[in-house]
Amino acid sequence: MTDKKVFVSGCFDLLHSGHVAFFKEASQYGDVYVGLGSDKTIEELKGRPTVNSEQERLYMVKAVRHVKDAFVNSGSGIMDFETDLQRLQPDIFVVNEDGYSPAKKLLCEEMGIELKVLERIPDAGLPPRSTTSIRSSGVCILPYRIDLAGTWIDQPYVSKFHPGWAITLSLEPIIEYNERCGMSTSTRNAAKKIWPHTLPLDKPEKLAEMLFKFENNPGSQIISGAQDSIGICMPGLVRHYYDNAFWPLKIESVHDDNILDWLEEHIYMVLLWPRPQGLDLLGNTNINTENVKRLAVAAEQAWDAILKKDLKSFATAYLDSFNAQTTLFPSMMNPEIEKVIDSYKHEALAWKLAGAGGGGYLILVAEKPIRGAMNIKIRRKDSGI
Repeated sequence: MTDKKVFVSGCFDLLHSGHVAFFKEASQYGDVYVGLGSDKTIEELKGRPTVNSEQERLYMVKAVRHVKDAFVNSGSGIMDFETDLQRLQPDIFVVNEDGYSPAKKLLCEEMGIELKVLERIPDAGLPPRSTTSIRSSGVCILPYRIDLAGTWIDQPYVSKFHPGWAITLSLEPIIEYNERCGMSTSTRNAAKKIWPHTLPLDKPEKLAEMLFKFENNPGSQIISGAQDSIGICMPGLVRHYYDNAFWPLKIESVHDDNILDWLEEHIYMVLLWPRPQGLDLLGNTNINTENVKRLAVAAEQAWDAILKKDLKSFATAYLDSFNAQTTLFPSMMNPEIEKVIDSYKHEALAWKLAGAGGGGYLILVAEKPIRGAMNIKIRRKDSGI
């Protein structure tokens, strides 16, 4: 056995065979030390309490024979282990693909720690496992959504300058996305109050309208855009047309598996960090006819390119849409996000943020898989959700 120290970190709630396989693979590189997210940290990031307390999780993880030692991370947020990493001084930091982030990579580079990214591969003869899939057994399998182009056009204070389409993709909950990360978690949390486990069998557009009205009570100071409820409730690829109103004038959907498979092959996600509390996106804007028209044109071009499965044209329109968004709302961006984007420019064809900005997930368009970036799984029309 090598004398090298290997560090891994995570929630490890509902300990399962996938976790043990991860510990086993990590132990091939040295003695494994596990940093557990505290109950408080996990509730802040995931918006729900853990099933097992940090004391129970610590007890179980320490009992796994592939683990040398374990402890509860002393910090908070996604980088809750930073102080503990300084103390432990490991040689290697091992993460799964959905646990990779540019912030972890940067910290490892600064500390001279080797970062290894592992795929989720179950041990021989065992089924693939994740905490999300286990929690979904009779619990909550409501979809998430990402917006591909036209974001912000669903707000009347934008579309009044020029009408246009917003394009959304409904996603299966293959992982549990963090709160305040542009994955419409606030709208999804509102949906849980109506449908705690899954969407009912009804017309998707009707469900979307119900959810939009439920989330936005009369007299609300801030209205959540309809693209969130539409993206969650309507499967597949959807575009919706806005003209100085909160609800779209028309909605179009694509359920062709060839097109959806193509999108899954070329769209990847990278974890950044939750959007900062109190971020004021409306304090500095450039909302005018010229800029909104750029947003609308880019969305139409993105839709046409997707239907043709033209990757180069899609990437160009995708990036044009993001540049139009950040021109309209400059506070979406900050130097940290720009630095992360720069690190992917040699691999990705285009990029944008998953939501309103300031953090969240970076959504990449690429010709081939990007190491450390997650695949997406689009919710299909016949998925049963």
